[in-house]
Amino acid sequence: MNTQPTFLPISLDEKKLFGFEEFDIILVTGDAYIDHPSFGTALVGRILWDAGYKVGIIAQPDWKSDKDFKKMGKPRLFFGVTSGNVDSMVNNYTANLKKRHDDVYSPGGTGGLRPNRAAIVYADKLHALFPDTAIVLGGIEASLRRFAHFDYWSDSVRQSILADAPADMLVYGMGERQVVEIARRLDSGAEIRDLTDIAGTVIKMELKKWRTIDHEGYVELPSFVEVSQEKRVYAEAFGFHYQEQDPIRGKPVVQQHPKTVIIQNRPAMPLSTHELDHVYELPFTRMAHPSYKKPIPALTPVKFSIVSHRGCFASCSFCALTHHQGRIIQSRSIDSMVREVERITHMPDFKGVVQDVGGPTANMYGMNCPVWETKGACADKICTHPLCNSLDTSHKHQIKLLRRLREIPGVRKVFIGSGIRYDLILADSSGYLVELCEHHVSGQLKVAPEHVTLHVTDVMHKPSSEVFEEFKGKFEAVNKELGRKQYLIPYFMSSHPGCMVEDMLELAEYIRDNDLYTEQVQDFTPTPMTASTCMYYTGIDPFTMEEVYVAKGREKRIQRALMRYRDEGNYGLVREGLKMAGREELIGNEWRCLVRRKGRPGV
Repeated sequence: MNTQPTFLPISLDEKKLFGFEEFDIILVTGDAYIDHPSFGTALVGRILWDAGYKVGIIAQPDWKSDKDFKKMGKPRLFFGVTSGNVDSMVNNYTANLKKRHDDVYSPGGTGGLRPNRAAIVYADKLHALFPDTAIVLGGIEASLRRFAHFDYWSDSVRQSILADAPADMLVYGMGERQVVEIARRLDSGAEIRDLTDIAGTVIKMELKKWRTIDHEGYVELPSFVEVSQEKRVYAEAFGFHYQEQDPIRGKPVVQQHPKTVIIQNRPAMPLSTHELDHVYELPFTRMAHPSYKKPIPALTPVKFSIVSHRGCFASCSFCALTHHQGRIIQSRSIDSMVREVERITHMPDFKGVVQDVGGPTANMYGMNCPVWETKGACADKICTHPLCNSLDTSHKHQIKLLRRLREIPGVRKVFIGSGIRYDLILADSSGYLVELCEHHVSGQLKVAPEHVTLHVTDVMHKPSSEVFEEFKGKFEAVNKELGRKQYLIPYFMSSHPGCMVEDMLELAEYIRDNDLYTEQVQDFTPTPMTASTCMYYTGIDPFTMEEVYVAKGREKRIQRALMRYRDEGNYGLVREGLKMAGREELIGNEWRCLVRRKGRPGV
C-alpha cells in the first residue's frame, strides 16, 4: 500500500519529485483538481493510490494540442477518462441551449476550459497519441450515456458513448470497486479485452463474436437503429434497462449498434458501511491543488460538508440516480463521520460550521428495507409513490448522528444543506422535524415539491401538493413554537413532461397566493438517461406506455416565464401564456393579476 501524498501529482515536476519513471494509471478530467471526496477524480485517484497504484492526474487539458496529454507520459496500466463532476454538455449550455460563460469547476469560474462531449474528445486524443494503451471511461457523462440515448443538444438519438469513443470499457455508477478490479487484473497480466465480467462496467464486442455466444441470461434491448427510428420502441427500451439497474436482481443488458454490441454487466454491489467509511476517511486535504492561483467556485459550498450515505429510493422521473447510485441506501457509520468532522475542525479556515451532512436526500440516512439485501429494490413499485409500508422511515439514526456531531469541540453549527424529503418526515414520529428546526436549519430549508398539479407530480413521481401543504403547516407550527423565523425554500420546475401552460398558471397562482420566493426555478433540461428525458423525446411514459404532453420550443420559454412573472423581462411571454390559456383576466391592475396592462408586475 502506498503512503498517500498531500496531493496527487498533476505535473511533470511533481512526477519527478515522487521519483516515478511512470505512472500506473493516469486520470484525465475536465475539472480542475480539487482534493475533496465530493469530486470524482480525487475520490478515484485516492482509492487507486490506497490500493497500491501510482496515480497521476491531467486536469483540464488543452484539447486543441497534444502537449497536456503527453506531459505525464504513458501509464503502465490504463488511462481513466472523465468529463468531470457534470456532463460536459450540461456544464457548457443552459436549458435554453445558450453557451455558458462560466464554469464553477474551473479556476476563477472561467468557462471554455473543457470541450463539448469531453469524454469522447479526450479519448480520441489519447488513442491517437497512445494507441496501445487501455482507455477506461467513467464519471457522470459516461455512466449516463452508456446506452443509445436522446441527446438534447443535438436533438437526436446518439449511440452509446462507448460506441462513439475509442475506449476499451466504461465504468458506470460509483466506480470504486470497478477501478480497483480493473487495475488488479491488468496488473496481473490480463489484457483489457479479457475484462468482460466485472460488475458495474460496460464493454463492447464485435457483432461477429456476439452472434457466436449463448445469449441466455441477457436482456436484449432493441438496437440503436430501432430506437433511433421508432419513439415507442425507444420508450420500451428505456423501461427494459431501467428494470435491470439493481445489483441483486439485475441482469446483463445488451444493445446492438451498427458496428459493435454494447454489453452492460450487472451493477456493482453497494459498498458496505466499513468500505464507505474507509473511502471517505482517506486523507483528503479538502482543498484545490496549490498550483491554482484563483479559487474554484465549486469547492466553496461543499468544503466543510460530509457525505453520510449514497443512493436514493425516491426514483423521481427527472433524476438519474437510479441509474447511477441506485435505490439501495448505503450509510456510513456515525463514528467515521465524527472522526471526519474532528479532522475538519483542525483546518485553519474552518469557522465552526459544518455546511451539510447528507447525500442525494439528507434524511434517508440509515433508512432500510428488509428486502434489499436478498431481493434488491422492488421491480414492480416505487418506494415513495406511494410510500411503501415495508420501508423503515425512522429518522432515529440521523438524529443520533446529528447530536454526536453537535457535541464535537470546535463545531458551532451543523446544517442540512442538501435538501430533505418532507414526505418521509410526515411518516416519522421520532421528533425529527423539531430537532431539524431547532438545530440544523440556517434560516432556510430547501425542499422540492417541483409542482402542485396532481397529474404533473404523478408523472414526476413526486408527492401531491396536499403532502407539501401538510409539511409546510407543521414546519411553520414547529418554528412558531420554537420562536424561530425560518423559511422554506421550495424548488419548482417548469415545462416538465405532462405539464401544460394551464398547469404552470396553477403553479404561478399558488406562488402568488402563498407569497413564495421564486428564484429557485428550474426549467426542465432533458439530461441523459432519465425517465423524464425519455418522455420529452418520445411523448410516452416508459412505465405506463401512455402518451404524455410535452412542451417544446416557445411554449417551454412561456412556461418558465410564468414561474418568474414578477421579472420585467418576462412580461411579454407571461401575457402570451395567459392568452394561450384563456386566462386574460389575470392581465390587469387587480391584486390577483400576474401582470399589469401597463407592463408592471402584479402585487
